[in-house]
Order: sequence, then structure tokens, then C-alpha cells
Amino acid sequence: MKIAILDDYANAALRLADWSPYDVTVFNDTITDHGALVERLTPFDIICLMRERTPMPATLINALPNLKLLVTSGPKNASIDLNAAKAAGVTVCGTPSRKTTTSELATLMMLALNRRLMPEVASLHGAAGWQTGLGRDLAGLTLGVIGLGNIGAQMAALGRAFGMEVCAWSQNLTQARADEVGVTRMECLTDLMAASDVTTVHLVLSERSKGLLKAEAFAAAKAGQVFINTSRGPIVDNPALLAGLLKGHPNMAGLDVFDVEPLPADDPLRATDLIEAGKLLLTPHLGYTTEATFTLFYRETVAAIAAWQADAPIRVLT
Repeated sequence: MKIAILDDYANAALRLADWSPYDVTVFNDTITDHGALVERLTPFDIICLMRERTPMPATLINALPNLKLLVTSGPKNASIDLNAAKAAGVTVCGTPSRKTTTSELATLMMLALNRRLMPEVASLHGAAGWQTGLGRDLAGLTLGVIGLGNIGAQMAALGRAFGMEVCAWSQNLTQARADEVGVTRMECLTDLMAASDVTTVHLVLSERSKGLLKAEAFAAAKAGQVFINTSRGPIVDNPALLAGLLKGHPNMAGLDVFDVEPLPADDPLRATDLIEAGKLLLTPHLGYTTEATFTLFYRETVAAIAAWQADAPIRVLT
């Protein structure tokens, strides 16, 4: 059995799990060209995916005659065509995941932006040589959470720990859920944007959430608002966000996720003066990239391969 481990940017897979029983090839880059992907992946019986870094549509699955097993990190992967995999006789398995990493990163971005961390670090190492501005306390501010699932609820608890008031909104949010988490339920998205000093997005990407944060929402943003997206890139209309930032609505933004990943070198987000001004913080999808999380991912990937070989596959995705 030939096994491919895809998109291991940190070159961590072989270090974090025991692959010694297997013939493994690790790829550290992401390629998107269909023909190049088919050429790369044709020799392999088993392909190990890191989340959605390399999608597996029907066209790719059907072009890989040797493919028998896909293992994705995490308990689900919307970029795999499960129907095509089933039709091709390919088993698809997942792994467990840890639940705290994304809320930790969103909190880090919230602190970094409000306390002007990046411009002050640049000032220390630049011509000024020391501090040049004032940050903003979190205590007493209002945190707006868009999406009150597991991660959104964690953000609410973290916000309260910093002394913030917390409100929340989503299309499905009920008063009972808001009461359970201990937040104020907002009637609509623009109300939340108008009330929040910091807004953080924690929604699942779907047809309903795609492009949800657009010009109307940003126009309603409270003066001085910090906007954070660690969820999925397409939930936010980035041209509308950039236009809003130039007008001060919101005042600052932190993005960990993008429409296309890795973020292209010519993407408009990279070319803006807002980054140097400390108004825009971009990170390369770090929300789940921790030592503990990847150790779990890769060890459970190996376990899934062993279980499949024993004709007793685990965590099969359907």
C-alpha cells in the first residue's frame, strides 16, 4: 500500500505519529492544477488529507484508479465528494478533533489588534525605537459573537473573563440558547454590528452563510470596531471589508481564513497599506494548527488506516 500525506506545511506528520509500518510519501505544498494533482496522486492507494487544504471533488476521485481509502483530519470535510467516493468504492474516514484552538487564536487576534501589538513591535524595531501609540482595554467593551455553537460559546466565556459584555446573533440563534450561554441575543446582524466593539465570526460555511458579512453589515459597524474572522473565508465579502476599513467601519480587522488558501501573492488583501498601518492583521489559517491538535490528527489517521486494513474501518464518513 502506498500512502500519500498531503499539505503537511509544517513537515510534522512523520514526527508526530508512527508511520513505520507503511510506505509513506509526504507532500509539503498545495497544488491546485487538476492534471498535476492526478499525476502526483495516481500511484497512491491511500491519501491522507489535512482538512480542506486539497479538495477531493468527483473529478479528482474518479481520476485516481488506485485510490481505496481517504482519511481526513477532523470529523468532517465538506471538500470531499462523499457520493463520488462511495460510487468509486473508496472508503472515507475521519479523526477526532480538539475544540479549543480556534477560540484561542481569535482571542489572540482580539488582544493583538486592540493593544496595537503589531504596530508597536514594528515601532520598537524601527526608527522610533519605542512605543508610539495607545492600545485599548477589553474590559468594559462589548463582544459580538456571530454564531453561538461550541466555539462561539467559548468566545463568550473568554470575553466575559476579560470583563466584556457579550451579545450574539445567528440565523438560528434562539433565546433559549442565548440564555444557556449567558449572552444578549440580538435581533439582526446589523444590530449586532452596531452594538459591538469587537465582532468575531464562528459560523459553519454553507450556502446561507456564504457572503453573509457584506457592505451593509460593515456600514453598520460601531465606531472603533475590531472585526475578526477565524471561521471560513467565503463567509466575508473581502472587497466590502477592505472598502469598509478604508472608511473606518470597521476600524481594524483580523483574518485567519481566506477564499483561496494558501492566500495568493497577488491577492488585494496583501497589497493594502492597512497592514503597515496596523489596521489589518492576516494570519495563515492558524486556527487549528497546534502541536496537540496535529498529534491527535496524525495518530488517529494511522489508527484509521490500521482499522481499515483489518476490515473494520472507524469513523467512516457518509
